Amino acid sequence: MSTIRTILLAEDNAADAEMAIDALREANLANPIVHVEDGVEAMEYLLRKGAYANRTDEEPAVLLLDIKMPRMDGLEVLQRIRADDKLRRIPVVILSSSREESDLARSWDLGVNAYVVKPVDVGQFFGAVKTLGKFWAVINEAPGGEG
Repeated sequence: MSTIRTILLAEDNAADAEMAIDALREANLANPIVHVEDGVEAMEYLLRKGAYANRTDEEPAVLLLDIKMPRMDGLEVLQRIRADDKLRRIPVVILSSSREESDLARSWDLGVNAYVVKPVDVGQFFGAVKTLGKFWAVINEAPGGEG
């Protein structure tokens, strides 16, 4: 029996992070949620460094990733994850307020699994995150190996 994997949320905006966590909890997911506030902290979690050196070996079920963050932005995090043999299969969903075509194109080029523009409307944002959480928590198996 596999363990229930963590949902990793990388979001520097406290209000957006709180709303995303509330939406995930309201979706009745059993997955624990770990919130990190920037890309550096996200990479420390994924690479088991610093405060996360002793975390379990289980990779997150999904990484919900903001683009515009201090220290290291979400696109750099995504690029590093996809370049790392151990991390590249982690599903990554960009949750961003950016509607810039370049951010969207770069996200897809880097291998994002989904891109959700944070709606200004709180209810829409809540609904989108709930749906994402249910989808990624249920589809909790890593994709099969590629040759």
